[in-house]
Amino acid sequence: MRTVTFLPSYHKIEAPRGTTILDAAQRAGINMNVVCGGIGKCGKCVVYVQSGKAEFDKQKFGRFFTEEELKKGACLACVTTIQGDLQVIIPESTLIQEQKILVEGTEMEIEFHPSVKKYYVELQPPTLADPSPDLSRLLWGIQKRGGPVAEKMYAPLEVMRKIPALLRHSDWKVTGTIALVPGGYRLIDIQENDTSHRLFGAAVDLGSTTVVVYLWDLITGKITAVASNYNKQISCGEDILARVNYAQKNGIAKLQTLAVESINAALTSAANSAGIDREDIYEVVVAGNTVMTHMMLGIDPGYIIKEPYVPVVQRALSVAAARIGITCNDNCGLFAFPAVSDFIGGDIIADILACGMSEKDDISLLVDIGTNFEVVLGNRDWMFSCAGAAGPALEGGEVLFGMRANPGAIDKISIDPVTLKPVYSTINSIKPRGITGSGLIDILAELLTSGVIDRTGRINTEYENPRIRTGVHFPEYVIAFAKETDIGKDIVITENDIKNLIMSKASIHAACVTLMKEAAVTRFDIATIYFAGAFGNYINKKNATTVGLIPEIDLDRIKNIGNGAVAGANLALINRRQRKLLDGIAGRIAYIELNAEPSFMDEYTSSAFLPHTDLSLFPGVQALLESERGKKEET
Repeated sequence: MRTVTFLPSYHKIEAPRGTTILDAAQRAGINMNVVCGGIGKCGKCVVYVQSGKAEFDKQKFGRFFTEEELKKGACLACVTTIQGDLQVIIPESTLIQEQKILVEGTEMEIEFHPSVKKYYVELQPPTLADPSPDLSRLLWGIQKRGGPVAEKMYAPLEVMRKIPALLRHSDWKVTGTIALVPGGYRLIDIQENDTSHRLFGAAVDLGSTTVVVYLWDLITGKITAVASNYNKQISCGEDILARVNYAQKNGIAKLQTLAVESINAALTSAANSAGIDREDIYEVVVAGNTVMTHMMLGIDPGYIIKEPYVPVVQRALSVAAARIGITCNDNCGLFAFPAVSDFIGGDIIADILACGMSEKDDISLLVDIGTNFEVVLGNRDWMFSCAGAAGPALEGGEVLFGMRANPGAIDKISIDPVTLKPVYSTINSIKPRGITGSGLIDILAELLTSGVIDRTGRINTEYENPRIRTGVHFPEYVIAFAKETDIGKDIVITENDIKNLIMSKASIHAACVTLMKEAAVTRFDIATIYFAGAFGNYINKKNATTVGLIPEIDLDRIKNIGNGAVAGANLALINRRQRKLLDGIAGRIAYIELNAEPSFMDEYTSSAFLPHTDLSLFPGVQALLESERGKKEET
């Protein structure tokens, strides 16, 4: 065993020779930024070996560092193996930091009709003249207070065991909690005296990166608190594929624990903020993608990523929250959204519910971009869907200075077409540390319209401007010089970064077009394009169209619905009638497997230009480029 000391925290851990520094750090409880899942592709898990012996392939992975950094011991934690006792410095930028997490959903009026209600009753004690059983007496009392018909309610064994002593101890004044569950009306709790004013529920967006919780007062129909945090599973891999592979190595129990810990942490934060007892939370509704839902429930997700890509379950599920470790009321119920396929999960069903496209006659296009992307096209009569991998570049992975929405990340940027000087804003308004996905779309569009790059993404190095230069490996544009940044380095976007961004946007546009051709519709038939998720919420709609991320339609018909997953979960929590729609929505969606669709690669190739090989599909962008070219020729 070798001793590894992590600085500056002085965490120490014993690890076998050959263990990666990343694995040792994770075992020590240190969460690093591992965008690519630990395969040495993103260059984000930078550490410095201060002393000791480690093995790092500089020839293969040295491109991420300067010679000076390599001399200081710089390496990637995920591909550097421990050969002896080590002291390793972990820079702050390598650690998972506070992120700007999107918690807002769509603003809509929601009919209040929850699945859980409380009824305070004052019962007459039994007598020789009226020896009715305790349970019957309680249920009849609830019926008289406006509850369901007594014969339609049932009580589980654990609740029935509480009834006799509690009724007598409370002088027959109790509060019963009734939940509508798949088996009918269920008495899920009984409490002494009047607690009918304490009834709460939680709507949860279980994302692969973040967890968002809305805490609702199920008496008043008002939101009492909102909380969010990272999904702790990030320490086992950034993307879904990495986590499924982790699960296959006897890691499903840990992944399930981390998912539940993440939900519990957000629930605790929300409950503390609202000043309530988590024992008063009686229902939790969770919207997550198919893999996240499987992992939360402790179900093996391995077959989801193996042909023919079959989940264990797709229908909506209701289980006891305590059975999977969620700590609310002992009899709290958990409702999980249904899925359509391997990668069209409950989060997308929640998006659809939130934007209402499944109830409209007009055709809508829904695009949700996160670690992966999902696209849904259709209306009340039909829907087609597909999914793919495009998120890594657009979320900062595979881009040299790309990063999540952490403090210091550039989220908006514009470029003066004459001086090529950028103007940008950063999260928390501090010196820049990198670029977010929305900032990357901005820079791509601005470089195109200013003529710095051509439609293939090639940088025009003939420009005589200090911001355009040939870097160590690729031509690059300097967004911020070292003296302006918080990291002491020039923040640049390279020609290789631009190539990766074009590949990512091409996948999304090609997916949109593939669905449109499947449904025999054109861009003129699309009434609305909805962006869902954090990336879509902060994106500049004009720039997204300029680079060809989505089909071109009028900008006023492109709408951001915010965190559609939590908005849909909110709907399902406080309106049980909406919940009944979910399996029907899922059942109407046809899933198109892009890898098996012959036309997808053709569409992808055509989309791998800015904005597209066929400019007639983007007349507005074509006019913009011609106008900018004309202005340059005049000057």
